[in-house]
Amino acid sequence: MKATQDDYFAAYGNLKLTRDAKGILVVQFHSDGGPFIMTARSHTEFVDAFYRIAQDRANKIVILTGAGGEFITDVEWSSFGDASDPGVWSQVHDEGVQVLENIANIRVPVIAAIEGRAHVHSDYALLASVIVAADSATFQDVAHFAVGVAPGDGVFTTWSYRAGPGRAEAFLLNPQPLTARIAHEWGVVAEVVAKGKALSRARELGELYLKAPEVTRRNTRVHFIQPLKERIVREVGYGLSLEGASAADLVKSKK
Repeated sequence: MKATQDDYFAAYGNLKLTRDAKGILVVQFHSDGGPFIMTARSHTEFVDAFYRIAQDRANKIVILTGAGGEFITDVEWSSFGDASDPGVWSQVHDEGVQVLENIANIRVPVIAAIEGRAHVHSDYALLASVIVAADSATFQDVAHFAVGVAPGDGVFTTWSYRAGPGRAEAFLLNPQPLTARIAHEWGVVAEVVAKGKALSRARELGELYLKAPEVTRRNTRVHFIQPLKERIVREVGYGLSLEGASAADLVKSKK
């Protein structure tokens, strides 16, 4: 059954979905229209959202971006509850795997347009076919080693795939902001543009890709993402188990 905009476009509290007449879907992360902070509710919603986006063949190109001049800035830790509770972590674990698999299963070109801070779940952006970043953009991982938790949710898998394991390990063990220019030197970012221009450049690229036949576009995305998808399936469930154990230990140490 073909999905329509009324089916899911307004269904999610932290995603603004807009699609133009050409089929370019812009997926904007936001919190009340401003910069997005990850919560347990959004973590849950994203599983369904990216599944629906992937299955909707009216989406010809997908652009991931953020509101308020940022991508994803921080995490509202309290919303997740007690991370040492196996039931709580079981849900986090399952959703974490499913979100990445569902983004990887988007079978059309995906472009990430990064402005400002991509400091949480930069792995979402690294699942894109191409990343366009403003020269003011920074990449960091504030949600794992920096707070005492193992980075097992896919951030190592995606960064090691895009930048190489040595760079990824150093980046995650000493989580300092990485500029768009350095990320470009590492091969993670495809283009660096002026501040405020990432989304418009992503749209230009989307229109360029639309010149190719639809099956060609879809099959190219499928072909390009397959090696990373295999790593996600192989590594992220295990990594999230390790992350959960470290999160439980962190909670215990603070009691």
